[in-house]
Amino acid sequence: MARRMEIDSLAVMGGSFDPIHLGHLIIAERAAEALRADRVLFIPCNIPPHKEAAGLTPGVHRLRMIALAARGNTKFRASDIELARGGVSYTVDTIEQLRGVYGPRVKIWFVIGADSLNELPTWRDYRKLLALCTIVTAARPGFDLEMWRGDGALSREEVARLRAHILPAPLIGISSSEIRRRRREGLSIRHLVPAAVERYIVEHGLYRGSRRGGRMKCLASR
Repeated sequence: MARRMEIDSLAVMGGSFDPIHLGHLIIAERAAEALRADRVLFIPCNIPPHKEAAGLTPGVHRLRMIALAARGNTKFRASDIELARGGVSYTVDTIEQLRGVYGPRVKIWFVIGADSLNELPTWRDYRKLLALCTIVTAARPGFDLEMWRGDGALSREEVARLRAHILPAPLIGISSSEIRRRRREGLSIRHLVPAAVERYIVEHGLYRGSRRGGRMKCLASR
């Protein structure tokens, strides 16, 4: 990943992206606008720390679907940084690696879903992560960000810092698990994913035989 000197700010979205869907893209677009980010990186994980890895679609497919979804948007990029690194994908390692690539001057925003806020203290070296980047929280259905005060594990200062960076975004109910379920049941996924991603899924027979259960989160929890 070559350093681009013209980049002043970078928004990072991590997760399984199994598959990437329109909800991810809408949040990424709002993040680029609100944060005035020069670039948005979509980073599919290799092995998720807090999720069952069995049945995860191979990274090469998830990365290609992201690249297809990002086409036509000059700010969007797919990154294989976690797939190339291998092992369990810890966000702090990824942000530290990105910091080494882009340098100390570049502002790095890490975008998470609101339901990941209470899980943040369980992430590896989360205080180091808070020092390396600014965490931005996107709204999710069923989570009242206005009422969130932490669950006691975070300090008052940490809660205040996290509450200061809330991303105004529409509440989007699309989930990757819904898309996988619809594929298993032979239902349409049109208007849930970009057309190019839908074609890729159909052409490669993805999600037809998957038995993965549970709802995948839109944004990373690691």
